Amino acid sequence: MNKLVAFCLTVLTGSVSYAQSPTVNISSPDKSIKVTCSLDASGKPQYSVQYKGSAVLETSLLGLVRADGDFSQSLTQTGSDPVKIVKDKYRLETGKRQNNEYTANRQVIHYKNAAGGLMDIIWQLSNDGVAFRYYFPGANGEPKKIDTEFTSFHFPASAKGWLQPMSVAKTGWEKVNPCYEEFYEKGIAAGTPSPLKAGWVYPALFQSAGHWLLITEADMDGTWCATKLDNDSANANYHIAFPDAREVIPGSGLKPQSALPWYSPWRVITIGSLATIIESTLGTDLAKPAATTQNFSFAKAGKSAWSWALLKDDSTVYSVQKRFIDYAADMNWQYSLIDADWDTKIGYDSIQLLINYAKQKKVGIWLWYNSAGSWNSTPYHPRNKLLTHEEREKEFSRLQKMGAAGAKIDFFGGDGQSMIRYYLDILKDATAHHLLVNFHGATLPRGWQRTWPNLMSTEAIKGFEYITFSQHDADEEPTHAAMLPFTRNAFDPMDFTPMCLYKIPRINRQTTSAFELALSVLFLSGSQHFIEIPEGMAHMPVYVKNFLRQLPTNWDDVKFIDGFPGQYIVLARKAGNKWYITGINGTGEEKNLTLNLDGFKAKKATIFLNSKGNTFIDQQAIPVQPGKKQMVTLGSHDGFVMVLE
Repeated sequence: MNKLVAFCLTVLTGSVSYAQSPTVNISSPDKSIKVTCSLDASGKPQYSVQYKGSAVLETSLLGLVRADGDFSQSLTQTGSDPVKIVKDKYRLETGKRQNNEYTANRQVIHYKNAAGGLMDIIWQLSNDGVAFRYYFPGANGEPKKIDTEFTSFHFPASAKGWLQPMSVAKTGWEKVNPCYEEFYEKGIAAGTPSPLKAGWVYPALFQSAGHWLLITEADMDGTWCATKLDNDSANANYHIAFPDAREVIPGSGLKPQSALPWYSPWRVITIGSLATIIESTLGTDLAKPAATTQNFSFAKAGKSAWSWALLKDDSTVYSVQKRFIDYAADMNWQYSLIDADWDTKIGYDSIQLLINYAKQKKVGIWLWYNSAGSWNSTPYHPRNKLLTHEEREKEFSRLQKMGAAGAKIDFFGGDGQSMIRYYLDILKDATAHHLLVNFHGATLPRGWQRTWPNLMSTEAIKGFEYITFSQHDADEEPTHAAMLPFTRNAFDPMDFTPMCLYKIPRINRQTTSAFELALSVLFLSGSQHFIEIPEGMAHMPVYVKNFLRQLPTNWDDVKFIDGFPGQYIVLARKAGNKWYITGINGTGEEKNLTLNLDGFKAKKATIFLNSKGNTFIDQQAIPVQPGKKQMVTLGSHDGFVMVLE
């Protein structure tokens, strides 16, 4: 067959073989991570990832389809920029470290599609992971729309996952889903279908080739929808998926759309050991910095009292809220939250009196709001006050004048582009009026706390309120809590509302009080709303109260000590000249821990642990001797906190 005949047959069959583009290899600064990028024979972009010589991601797809052009196949690689070192230093009000540093090797690969359209893929490899994003150059003009994203993460068949199923849109109580409020599937074979058939949420934890990977996304600017992971049945290839069509503000956008130039969010893969997962800040390293033109000096993290969790709707009355302000002041907590229906059960005028009273006690007041418009039927209020910029200006101006600290905003129920835009519009308007924000019934924040330091927390987890609803959820608490530092709370603040030290009405609590106390250090949240009420706290010894009075609101560092997802975890957090070592045992069996305290350079240590039944916490001084390891025994569903000075 001569070349002319071969060419004619190729044209007739519609099969085109693209010239092999040069393979691009990118490495992390310490050379432990290597990414290989190439185009296959049909011009589809693809990549693979090695960590310390092991293939942790096999050949995986890249690319997008815009409504006006296909950038997933028939591509030509037009070049790549030289590797550039990027460095960043930043401060977080809410996170595992206040001061953070990021260093990565950056390389940009340029592509052109069959119609001449341009797309770049920007890669940044740090020692703790891989990040990449798409970029469409060009001038501003008519908005472009993304129909499909083909990004995938192809694991070896032997990989395992620790994953939270995405809930089905418009299911659940009053059709509020998705809220990221499902229990995790633990240690499942990669490729196992999601039990709810709606995919998996971020952060998604995998074990591959003996190493750990945590997948998420960062830098959501409102032009993109939030995404999730989905996988083919019995296939270890996970791909990015867009939200359900119902996850929008009615009549508004679902999929990404923007004028050019246009960046996608970062796709983030943390890679290494469990210590890497716990200690990494990659989810905020890639987030957009806060604008230097905005004043966030009002954004202060703090601990908060909260009546609703154990006392429910009947507690939203003036006398109870005044008592909780006194409780917060006595515990040296910075805030108290007044929950749903305050606008009618207490009223704006009496709320003003409570805010004035709290100010005298040096306590700030959070007020609850329903975000909902027509997209759900939740009955709680105030509602329909935040839907437009004009309505937010009116309400937020009123709150600022009253002296409220912040707004807890609930019941979003969607990840579509218009709903993501709504979150950001709320944050922007709240910032203008110096209000803190806590999103509930909400999406994962994906690093927004760096861009908007007044975002103190987000729920996006099956939190403690569920434990107060059903015994089944209480039974799941130990293993659920042992999952969260490795997944949901790895990068983003989480309003789990932890720590019931005494009793839960109508529920048989499955954890010890020492387990519950440990959560006050283990879980990260800028607004740490504790579930314990004055009556329960009255049963605690003075040294427990003093521990909680002195508990830091910000952390300087974190170290992973021991643990396994869904079973147990021990880590240490630093604040000033103190280290707080905390641990929980999520299993039903006794666990013996051996702690090496030499690296903390402590002169004295105090431990809080269970010793006389599930509702008693003992305090013991521990002699610190160089070279001598400390033994800690945890019972079933037990925990501890150790303070090193």
